[in-house]
Order: sequence, then structure tokens, then C-alpha cells
Amino acid sequence: MFEALPEPKADAILALMAAFRADTRTDKLDLGVGIYKDSVGKTPVMKAIKSAEETLLATQDTKAYVSPLGSSDFCAAMISQVFGEKADKTRIRAAQSVGGSGALRVLADLLKKGRPDADMWVSDPTWPNHVPLLSAAGYTLHTYPYYDAATGSVNIEGMLNSLEKAKAGDIVVLHGCCHNPTGADLSDSQWDKVIDLVERKALFPLVDLAYQGFGDGLEEDAQSVRKMAQRLPEMVVAASCSKNLGLYRERVGAAMLMAKDEAEATRAHGLLGGVIRANYSMPPDHGANATQIVLTDTALNATWRTELEDMRLRMIGLRQAFSEAMRKRSNSDRFDYIAQQKGMFSRLPLTTEQLQTLRDDFGIYIVGDGRINVAGLPEAGMDKLADAICSVLVES
Repeated sequence: MFEALPEPKADAILALMAAFRADTRTDKLDLGVGIYKDSVGKTPVMKAIKSAEETLLATQDTKAYVSPLGSSDFCAAMISQVFGEKADKTRIRAAQSVGGSGALRVLADLLKKGRPDADMWVSDPTWPNHVPLLSAAGYTLHTYPYYDAATGSVNIEGMLNSLEKAKAGDIVVLHGCCHNPTGADLSDSQWDKVIDLVERKALFPLVDLAYQGFGDGLEEDAQSVRKMAQRLPEMVVAASCSKNLGLYRERVGAAMLMAKDEAEATRAHGLLGGVIRANYSMPPDHGANATQIVLTDTALNATWRTELEDMRLRMIGLRQAFSEAMRKRSNSDRFDYIAQQKGMFSRLPLTTEQLQTLRDDFGIYIVGDGRINVAGLPEAGMDKLADAICSVLVES
């Protein structure tokens, strides 16, 4: 049996993590791994989460299974956070999932049942795991142009022109905010154009909302979803709690659906429970339970929002500092776009050879497509980093 299996393809980001750990240099710098880091390079447990976990420890009296759909209280809190308090919640349902990735997969499986002939469209570029994850659900994937590397902004005309080729019923994967890997987000007017096209061509949106709160703010980052909910008859959203609540290893997410009416929402929700049962049976409880406490306890929610805003503002400051350092060291404005982008990622226009030189000569680890984790930028070593990057640019 096993001798017939092909050699596995190495995951580029995991391989980069392993190489970084094996590097013995004390001044090495990891800009590859997509997790939030504080000023000392740690991924902290948020104070609000710590308090919620203390409450859990004191009050939880069972470790029995939750249902395949998870905690109804958690799901209600996530619906409010994403769709807003004024949304028509009779048409919206949610299931607790194994992180945002789990939400993507079970939603893809559910949509495959409803639209088996639909194709799926993803941005070029997109989060690398979108392709194997969604392909594994049985979809034929197409790409639409998204990023204009020359300007560091969205190629909206290319995106719209490409999506004109999609057939009615096709599924369009959209990043709700803080596009991964580019950091280039659609403006309000560009979102209007995309929604116009989706509505006119009867396409179906699958929104990946992994970074709510990291871009313009917790409420502002949900506006793309809320705009679609006001205008479109149906949609699905995969939301993650890994980033904005720091719950990476707890695997907390929500798979949300909005249907044309209450009856359809109830039916789809029931089928989603069956999809989850067939995938992983039951979701984990601890992180979702802590999240539910944070989202519903007034004092803890205020603490969490302050912590999240501090993280967001820190990343904005790092973007500005890095952009300024690159402008000064390169004597050009070619990196100014970094200060205008949003969220945890940006892309540097570096070749594979230049990235390898940064790793070999300077201990700077960056993913092969040039994506950097903005939260990993060194607050006290920005000029040194800029010098290293400019040195490989000059050599080329």
C-alpha cells in the first residue's frame, strides 16, 4: 500500500519555518510565518482570553461532546460580529468550525451538494492553501487577476473583466479584508462594482474573513460582508478567530450562511451539520467557549477590542516605519505602497535569488513569493533590514 504513494510535496511555509528554527544565528529574522507577533517576537495570549479561560476553569463542569454544529451561543455571537446587530438573522445561520480553514472546507462541501456543476474562482494571487483545500472539495478552480504589482494596489479592471467569463451559479472566493498575501484591499467603490457584477451575473460569493479587525477596524472590516448581505439573496462566510483573538492553536472558526429565506436557511443549516459530521464529527470546545465569553461579556469585550485595536495600530506603525526606511535607503518611492496596504501581509518585489541571498547572507526569512509578515518587522532594526533588502536589489 504505502510503497505506491507518491513523494509528498513540501509545504513552502512549513519548510521555511523548519529552516528558520535550524538557523543558529542570533540576529536572524522571520518574516514568513503568518501569525501576529508583538514587539519582542512573541505571539501572546490576549488578556481577555486569559480571563475567559479562568472563568471556564472555574465554571465548566463537563467535557462532553458538543453537537456537530457547535455552541449556539458562540454561533450567535459570531453572526452578530460579522453581519452586525441589524442584519436579518432569520436568514442567517452559523456552525462552529475547526478554524477558518475548517469553515472553508465544510462550506465548500455544502455548496458542492447544492451546485455540483459550479466552478470556483479565486484571486491571483491568493492564500496558498485555498487551492488544495477547495480543489479537494471537487471544484474546478479558475483564477481572476487581483494584484497590480506595479502599483501595489488592486487590479480592479482585470478582476471585473475576468469574472465576466464566469457562468451563472459559479462561486467567487473573496477576501473580506486584509488580502492574503498582498495586503491590497478593495475600496468601497470597488466593492460596489464587484457586488454589481456578482448580482448581475447570478454568481455566488464565498467570503474568507480571516483578519477582521486587522485592517480598518472591527466594524469597518465587516462592511464588505454587510454590503453583500443587504443586496444579495444568498452567500456564505468563513470566519476565523485565530488572528483577532490570538487563538491559532485552538482552531476556532465559524461557517456562516445566508439564504433567501428562513426555510432555506434552516434546511441548509441542517445539511451543514451533516457535512461536519462526515468531516470531523464534532468541533473542539475550549477556544470557542472562551471566544463566546469574550464576545458576550461587556467588560471582557471592551478589553479585547482595546487589545485588538492596539495590534492593528502597531501594524500600521510598522508599515509606515518600513516604508520610510525603504524610501530613505533606496532613494525612491517604489516601496511607498506598503504604508497604504492593510492587515498582516505585503509583498516585496524580490526574485527567488534575491530572497535566497537575504536568507543566506542576512538570516532574513521571507516566503518564496515575497510575502512578508508585517507584524514580524523589527521595531528597532528597520534601517538594518532596509539596508539588507536594498543591497540585494543593487546586486541584481
